[in-house]
Amino acid sequence: MRILDHPRLLAVIGLCSLATLAGAPVKIGNPRFISVALGQPALTKSQSDALNAYNKTVQDFRSILSERRAQINANQKLPDVPGQALYLARVSMMGAYKDLTDVLPSRIGRPNKYKIPPAYFDADNEPLVDEYKNLFRIMQVPPVNAQKSDTPFKDVVDLGTAIARIKGLDAAHAEVAGRISLAVFFAETDGNQNIGNARSNSYKGSFQTGVSEDKIGQKKWAAIKKSVAALDPKLNARDDKEEARVGNPDQRYNHWTAVRNGLMNAHADLFPKIPAIMKALPDPIDQMRFFELIQIIPSPAKAALNSGNLVNYRISEPRIMGYLRNNSMFAFGKADRARTSATMREILDSMWLFNDIFDRALAKFGEIKAQQKG
Repeated sequence: MRILDHPRLLAVIGLCSLATLAGAPVKIGNPRFISVALGQPALTKSQSDALNAYNKTVQDFRSILSERRAQINANQKLPDVPGQALYLARVSMMGAYKDLTDVLPSRIGRPNKYKIPPAYFDADNEPLVDEYKNLFRIMQVPPVNAQKSDTPFKDVVDLGTAIARIKGLDAAHAEVAGRISLAVFFAETDGNQNIGNARSNSYKGSFQTGVSEDKIGQKKWAAIKKSVAALDPKLNARDDKEEARVGNPDQRYNHWTAVRNGLMNAHADLFPKIPAIMKALPDPIDQMRFFELIQIIPSPAKAALNSGNLVNYRISEPRIMGYLRNNSMFAFGKADRARTSATMREILDSMWLFNDIFDRALAKFGEIKAQQKG
């Protein structure tokens, strides 16, 4: 089970600019607060309270971004899990905006480039999220000894597909496993290999696994190694090469072994159920969401699948609802935060912050398949 400090919004927040990585200053704009426009009806107390609360969260978010940027530019030692305060401030801002638009729907504005529903996010604050992304990228740079791959996306697809074939799937369903594997990689890291983690001291690397998870994955891979060699000698040779390359250090910082171990730890045993999952969840994005839930709440997600009524399976344990909220499901607005339970259908629908990244994973998968056919 994931602990409560594990980040997911790193992944769904997007990529960073090279200018920022090079240390260029970032302008995050002048403080902008929503105010009452002239000629508009006077606000009720609840509307005024919601407006004031939202304006405060914007200022708080801007303040922590500026503080972290100053620390980085001055090469100061950062606090432990330096991304956590940024993450919480962003969640608070979005939650307060949803509270505001709930009581004052006229404040819902234009669409934003992050494809966040406008009721949850004021597009004028895009520069703040730009800076948020940039800071996370800097704080999560891979260690100097990380072993990258020149074909990181293809590696994920190849490994997922091969594991699925060994688990008994036919070629068509194994291809789905490869697609899902790539989606989880994107959801965990935004497609960036070997990264650290600014919100956790436990989860690292290309599949954001803990030490024990990585070890379990290694053991499970060793158990199917002979089958891998028989099925795909080329892939097995690549695996031997990467094993020799990584040696004794942490396998989470070799892209190949990190992905391999992560898939074997959490997902490989579920690959044989992909046909049933596809029947229950025909939408490929829903399938990706479900396997990402295996990363976040593995036991409840598996229980839902085994129930025979996946979409209507209800989760009500406060601890599990806490895991979901920590991963930006039911986290924004008083109504969602007051929820004490949810069905799997409601949980899947609440994963809208993952939509953009899953769309990009699908596009990348399409490119890989086109290259293979070409």
